[in-house]
Amino acid sequence: MIPLRDNNPSHTTPIVIYILITINVVVFLHQLSLGSGLGEFFQLYAVIPQQLSNSLDGITSSQSFPEILTLISSQFLHGGLMHIGFNMLFLWTFGNNIEEDLGHLKFLIFYLICGILAGLTHWFFGMESTVPTIGASGAIAGVMGAYIIKYPKAQIETLLPLGFFITTVRIPAVFFLGFWFLQQAISSVASLGMPEGMSGVAYWAHAGGFVFGAILAPIMGVFNDD
Repeated sequence: MIPLRDNNPSHTTPIVIYILITINVVVFLHQLSLGSGLGEFFQLYAVIPQQLSNSLDGITSSQSFPEILTLISSQFLHGGLMHIGFNMLFLWTFGNNIEEDLGHLKFLIFYLICGILAGLTHWFFGMESTVPTIGASGAIAGVMGAYIIKYPKAQIETLLPLGFFITTVRIPAVFFLGFWFLQQAISSVASLGMPEGMSGVAYWAHAGGFVFGAILAPIMGVFNDD
């Protein structure tokens, strides 16, 4: 299922959403220009759990970029066109209302904190992994967690493939996002028994970001306009 839009459009310009999408696209275009240097770029700016563990243990690294800051920089890196495309689509669909509810600055802080906590969740369940972790998915999952508690009855217009046919249906947010979270939670548990890097997806970051987003949103005032 692919979300297209919700039926509860924001009444203010989502400035932060525009800025985040622009930064992600610009960074992705820069990645495309790196060629064979992309791997080194990821080694420097992606979250690598083993290196983060070493940094937290006080073990110095020769890298010029502080490992702890990769919890932020990794949020703006993507592994391919579909990766960034789906992430930006989900951010656009569910972020507008949350930015309006929290205000521009608080939304940006909320977004980055969710991304950091999502990255730490992924790290916690694989502290010695050497596989670079990238993507805005954890932060966006936090936005989705906020959305499900604030707008559970909102109708999400969704693209639904049915074999050779594709149709659109409207699904309540609580079902769309609840099903998405259930998928991530099940995949997170299943990934515990997999060899390092086999899944290719940071499911724990998705599940963690979603839960932390649902917890942090009321604390930061997502219901204050009610």
